[in-house]
Amino acid sequence: MAQLLNEAEKLLKDGNEYEAGIKLLQVKRGAPKNKRFLKMIKDGGIKKEIDRIELDYIRDKRLGELDEELFFSIDEKSNIIDLTEKGRQLLSPNDPNFFVLPDLSMADDTGLTEEERQKKLVKLERQFQETSEKIQTVTQLLKAYSLFEKDVNYVVHEGQVLIVDEFTGRILPGRRYSDGLHQAIEAKEGVRIEGETQTFATITIQNYFRMYEKLAGMTGTAETEAPEFLKIYNLKVVVIPTNEPVRRIDYPDVVYKTKKEKFKAVVREIEQMHEMGRPVLVGTVSVETSELLSRMLPRNIPHSVLNAKRHKEEAEIVARAGQKGAVTIATNMAGRGTDIKLGPGVVKCDTMCCIICEAEQNGGCKNCPDPQKKGKKMTECFKNVPCGLHIIGTERHEARRIDRQLRGRSGRQGDPGSSRFYLSLEDDLLRIFGGERISHIMERFGMEEDQPIEHPLINRAIENAQGRVEAHNFDIRKHLLEYDNVMNKQREIIYELRNKALHDESIEDLVFQYTEELAGALVDSFIPADVHPDDIDVKGFKEAVFRQFSIPLRLSPEEVKKLTPDDAIQLILDEAKKLYDRKAQEFTPEMLHRLEKWIYLRVLDERWKEHLLDLDHIKEGIGLRGYAQQDPLREYQKEAYDLFTDLVDRIRQEFIEKLFMVQIAREEEIPRQRQPQQFVLNRGDEEPKGKTVVRKGEKIGRNDPCPCGSGKKYKKCCGAR
Repeated sequence: MAQLLNEAEKLLKDGNEYEAGIKLLQVKRGAPKNKRFLKMIKDGGIKKEIDRIELDYIRDKRLGELDEELFFSIDEKSNIIDLTEKGRQLLSPNDPNFFVLPDLSMADDTGLTEEERQKKLVKLERQFQETSEKIQTVTQLLKAYSLFEKDVNYVVHEGQVLIVDEFTGRILPGRRYSDGLHQAIEAKEGVRIEGETQTFATITIQNYFRMYEKLAGMTGTAETEAPEFLKIYNLKVVVIPTNEPVRRIDYPDVVYKTKKEKFKAVVREIEQMHEMGRPVLVGTVSVETSELLSRMLPRNIPHSVLNAKRHKEEAEIVARAGQKGAVTIATNMAGRGTDIKLGPGVVKCDTMCCIICEAEQNGGCKNCPDPQKKGKKMTECFKNVPCGLHIIGTERHEARRIDRQLRGRSGRQGDPGSSRFYLSLEDDLLRIFGGERISHIMERFGMEEDQPIEHPLINRAIENAQGRVEAHNFDIRKHLLEYDNVMNKQREIIYELRNKALHDESIEDLVFQYTEELAGALVDSFIPADVHPDDIDVKGFKEAVFRQFSIPLRLSPEEVKKLTPDDAIQLILDEAKKLYDRKAQEFTPEMLHRLEKWIYLRVLDERWKEHLLDLDHIKEGIGLRGYAQQDPLREYQKEAYDLFTDLVDRIRQEFIEKLFMVQIAREEEIPRQRQPQQFVLNRGDEEPKGKTVVRKGEKIGRNDPCPCGSGKKYKKCCGAR
């Protein structure tokens, strides 16, 4: 990166801006957060040139040429990292095929026997899986180091990596990143690497809400998301007027070139408000920023910091946040659902506020009941609000509703207040999504590093950028919902079967339904209607019946060959009914009903869990079908349907097989492990003293991976012995 930046600076000095822009575009694709690069693109002209060159390369489909000198490329908008050919050569200099996925169609060699073809296919599938895991591991490690930042996306607490919700600023306990990303972050931070979690059940929020017969909700920030409510839930958003007039003044955003100057301006405003005795709430987007501002504040300004690391102190900090002169620096934790009550002396006017005065609207200022004003309108309140809670935002969020939530902490129930956002061109929103519009405005105003810009044009450009991000995120959610709709239909079928097993007294009808379906499928395989009796595989048929139903068919080969398909099905059903009745007598009907429900639920849950994992794997690579001019969603629907039909068949087969196989084990048949007899030797005049057991090595938890290397949990392996 340093070499590319040096070449770019030299080209700029020589006046070759286009070639310099190509070098800087390579830096942008390889290290978009490089400090030296960010400093260079503060010049709006350079940023505009880079964007223009990027569009040229996208149009000509030549972006791959830029990545040839990089080890990997980063797409911040899509949160994607791609390992380049140069990076692959660096990681495997002696094996050029280390990252090459084998072609599974190579197993269809006509010159091989069926046995050889199967062996080759198994070998290719194993190589495919191993190579896929290598690519996935390297990609997730690159993501962990390049895209995920400590104290921004996650925090490390007591040796654990905990995810921070970007919208609420709170820690999400029990949540982990999927597909090995969480393990990659744990490796990056040098903490214990936990095992990967597996999905047992999944549903999108949209489909979860659709399960309700009626839907309604109330929130202060739904207006910006009205199109999504209409498209996804068919719900209209109605704006209800506030109980009291909103007396909060929202000042235009102030934009600086650098974060350094922005934070200095924030500190100056905090000092000014503190001197006025106004309480201040400073909203930050990350734990890191909140702690940085805390360090920058002078020692003579007492303040509180509220973030994911200090969530236990939340109630106490919020209770003090509205007191005179209080300064609170917080992440989005304090920007949602927090009611900050103002302390005594914070509001100047006890009776009527000149910001939206009801007395003025009814008859003019002469009717004002406040003796302090004496019928005079306090016009200076509009320019510089002298009282109430002041909100300072240090960065615009990707979603406008999050900014509105922060502003909404001030001016509640008719109280006066004010808000202002401080931004810089180095902020992620402006850097990634700001586009040419903001760069053009900066050029137009001739912006210096320590010179702020405060203009309605900037506000509109920023809101347009937020609108683009919201539209992008909505497309992602809509895309996710389209894929989940496929799974949703399958989920409804599986959960209906599960509820039947849970709530019905017996699933005997399901047992015989499955038995009849399996018998029909088995007979179709071995005794089809058009087969000659001499071509029937008698031995295979009898073995298949015994394997599936635990029924030994005591028929001679001649008797089997005389059976018609209908006779064979009826024979299996009759024998299965006899076996079921014998088990009912052996277990008692009540116990058998409980047993069949337990077996069915266990089989259903295990197979559904595996099905969800298979669907996750398909979803990961289905987007590549687009390169073959195929619709990924349509292909996913086909693959998911085929998997689901296989799932239903496996559930049916395994349930009936286990149910007819189960037997009662007599007590005398259960092998007992003989315990070694222990002798305590003493002189008879004292009680034996207990010996303290000293554990050697670290204690192994029940859910930890077994140290024997089996890959199972300790409680299910050596810990169970």
